[in-house]
Amino acid sequence: MNDKEISEIRRHLRRDRSNITAIYGCYVNDNKEIISEFRQSTGIMPENESDKYFALLRRTLSGSIGKNLIDITFKTSQVAGSPEHKLLMDLRASKLADDELRRELCQKIIDNVTMEGNYLILLGCDSYDVPFKSKDGDSQRDNADETYTFLVCTICPVKQTKANLHYVPEEKLFHDGAMNQMVSAPALGFLFPAFDDRATNIYNALYYTHDITASQDALIEAVFNTPVPQPAAEQKKSFEALLTTALGDECSLDVVQTVHDQLCQRIELHKESKVPEPLMISKEDVKEVLTACGISEEHLAKFSVDYDETFGFEADLHPRNIIDSKHFEVKTPDVVIKVDPTRSDLVETRVIGGVKYILIPADEDVEVNGVSIHIDEKQPAEV
Repeated sequence: MNDKEISEIRRHLRRDRSNITAIYGCYVNDNKEIISEFRQSTGIMPENESDKYFALLRRTLSGSIGKNLIDITFKTSQVAGSPEHKLLMDLRASKLADDELRRELCQKIIDNVTMEGNYLILLGCDSYDVPFKSKDGDSQRDNADETYTFLVCTICPVKQTKANLHYVPEEKLFHDGAMNQMVSAPALGFLFPAFDDRATNIYNALYYTHDITASQDALIEAVFNTPVPQPAAEQKKSFEALLTTALGDECSLDVVQTVHDQLCQRIELHKESKVPEPLMISKEDVKEVLTACGISEEHLAKFSVDYDETFGFEADLHPRNIIDSKHFEVKTPDVVIKVDPTRSDLVETRVIGGVKYILIPADEDVEVNGVSIHIDEKQPAEV
């Protein structure tokens, strides 16, 4: 799914637009015990309460593609008759009304999710009449191409608030209040089936994670039985380690600067082009940049082998997962230097008198701990 398709479904998930008639909940404690199960009818729910439920469901479709929102692809054999895919399809067909199927999914989540404290599993099934869109982008709501029926599941931590003084209007006084169980923003969730090319795609699902550093391998294995890419933060660390080990003594500041700048340029050009499909970077794209930097054939060959071992054979990566386009940092054991990514060219390395230095021009205003300082041009350089 691309950003436009995700946004379209997210806009639909509102009390006044959605066709969800009931929201199902399963409240679980930190001992993996079910505290309560419930069915809330959206038709009789107070508006402010209904809005909050829908807001939680929408949050499951938020964040960046490739980081928070990850495509799950089922094998053809799974779609043909695997128990995990059949469960999702049967839940969709029953619109979550089958208690046994719903409890089976919730139990899979409970048995395999890693989460501290209590949490709430919310489930909804919606049907969206997909408006026809003309070539110029005009939407015709009265002319629907198809009906997209989907499940949305969100898993929200439930945190206990501290007892605080609160105002009691009848007494015009403040009194100590009881502790409350507050539902937090979703930590995990998924959408099934995917909405690809503005149509139903039962071969894919969209998985959501708030924490891009954490992996929920057991949960994904239980619900989807299919591997997913490394968490985004782990991909970045793996790519950095890959450059270090594969390039060896050719991994210079200039090379890292060039890789960073080239990927940043691709991200910016993709943004300006407004192409809906997510930007992906291949192994060959990175090798092309490294070749232009003059990296030797030996080190290019090692990079190619190590890349496949790290990310999978010929795997494509989201560039935002492997570089931080908003930061450029130079770090030693004692010093951390942060530079505007657009001016990383200001940083250079040099050996002076046998000592390795990081050099940065300081012709303009220089501050130390917020204090503007003066650099004496007559002060001789010491080597």
